[in-house]
Amino acid sequence: MRRIDKIIWHCTATKEGDPISVETVRDWHVRGRGWSDIGYHFVIELDGSVKAGRPLIRAGAHVRGLNAASVGISYVGGLTKSGKPKDTRTKEQKAALYDLTATLIGRFPGSTVHGHNEFAAKACPCFDAQADWRAHVMTMPIVREEFEEEEDAKV
Repeated sequence: MRRIDKIIWHCTATKEGDPISVETVRDWHVRGRGWSDIGYHFVIELDGSVKAGRPLIRAGAHVRGLNAASVGISYVGGLTKSGKPKDTRTKEQKAALYDLTATLIGRFPGSTVHGHNEFAAKACPCFDAQADWRAHVMTMPIVREEFEEEEDAKV
């Protein structure tokens, strides 16, 4: 298995509510770009369904220079109806993204979460991935309890 140290979040840069499937994204990458497969390892559709993309044993094609040691996850959306960057994740997509990310961190301990926009001049995924992940992690009861205990110990 590849050594993974980053989980990188993306968006498909499609308009809010457009029901894009993993098959459509695969077609864009294979037929449109001439790649061997979809660039992402996972795509999260509007209803929160997590669809497999490129197998994890293979490097993705989602962030130039970082593909060998990362996993790429894309949610469907990322643009307003008028085409402006926006976090358009549905509540189902958010839940699926958090669950999948937690599972991947369990499989690849020490992995860190990032947005594509940290490594390229792009809006993708159209929000601050690190801040979003930290905020989510702080809602987990065990993490919140440990954090509060650490803060109490500093006093």
